Formats: sequence, C-alpha cells, structure tokens
Amino acid sequence: MARRALTTTAAVFATTAALLLTACGGGGDDTSSDDIKGAGGGSKSPSASASGPAATDRPDVSVPKDLTLVFDFDKPSDAKHAAALTDAENYIRALKHGIAEQDVNDPAYRFYSVAQATQYAKSQIETWVKGGYTVYGTDKYYDDEVTAMSDGKGAVVSFCRNQAKSYSKEIKSGKVHYTEENPDSYQKFRLLMAPPSGDSKVWKAVTIEVIGKAKECQ
Repeated sequence: MARRALTTTAAVFATTAALLLTACGGGGDDTSSDDIKGAGGGSKSPSASASGPAATDRPDVSVPKDLTLVFDFDKPSDAKHAAALTDAENYIRALKHGIAEQDVNDPAYRFYSVAQATQYAKSQIETWVKGGYTVYGTDKYYDDEVTAMSDGKGAVVSFCRNQAKSYSKEIKSGKVHYTEENPDSYQKFRLLMAPPSGDSKVWKAVTIEVIGKAKECQ
C-alpha cells in the first residue's frame, strides 16, 4: 500500500482549535491518509501500554510484538505540558492499537480524542481495515515541542515522525510490503490537546494536522 498522509492547513487548524476549545470549555502539502504498515494479531507488547496518571483506569493501547512504537521525547518540566505530551503519545498508540485490532470503533482512540481528532483516527483505521492491512515494523516519533495556547485552555503538541521502517502487512497472507526510505518517510504532527475537565485526568486530542514530506524532520 502506498504511503499517504492526511493534512490540514495551518489556518484551518488554528481556527478549528479556537472554536473547539471554546465549545468544550478547555476541552502539509500531501493530501492523503496515514501509511498502512503492520503487525498482525500476535501477542501484545507490555511496553506499549498506556502511560500517565491512573494508567490502570485507561483503555488498552498495547500493540503486537512485531510493531515497535518509539517515542523519543524529552519530558517537559512543566507538569501540564508533560501531561499533554503523554496523552498525545497515548492517542497515537490508541490509533495503532485500533489498526492492529482491526476495530473501526475501538474505544481506545475515542478515549483520547474528540471532534476532528476522533474522525481522523477512525478514517485511518477504516482505510487499513478495508485494505486488509495491519501495522508492522518500527514507527519512530521524536523532536517534540509543547506550546501553551494563548488563552491558557489547551496546548499544541508537535513532533516529527520517521516511518521509513514502518510497513504494511497483509492480514490474510502475512506478506509485508517493504519500502525504501524517501521524503514521504518524514512527517510533522501537530495536535491540539484539550486539558482535563471534571474529575478526569486525561488530556484529549481535539484536532490533528499531519504534514507530509516534512523537511524539518529529516
């Protein structure tokens, strides 16, 4: 399956961010969808479980052992920024978990997202499921940055992705579709994270922007 990356413009991201944060009270150039890569229904890796406060109360986001998710992040000194980054990571883990489970309505990604970010995750999982693929290999995320929104009601979490060693795997045949590293291997992610509300300790992704062929990530 060819590599693809769903993107939104920065202007749309900013506008949607402002509107959605107000509504919930705090709550690139490439125009395709995320890559289809894989790991089948093997046993789950305990290192890929959810992280953060009260992890036992959170949904399972583990992935098969033939998929390795690497988050080479520097934990911010600010506690709120650190929490936003942790749950942005959990959102990505949840998306991969949904693909591995082949479950378009997997509760994990819904737990860590709302609005556009939920629809993005669902569309990604749908693409993989309809194609008969799952995720396989090593998917690396790095160069994180957390920026507080000017109104103090949320944070924008950004980071790079190198998917050069992350591949699609046919579920029926087990065939892995290997690809060479190329400009499409690098992506830039930006997630608007809404802070916890009520008794919740969970930061949730509200919007996500994925920029393909990100030169700054190479």
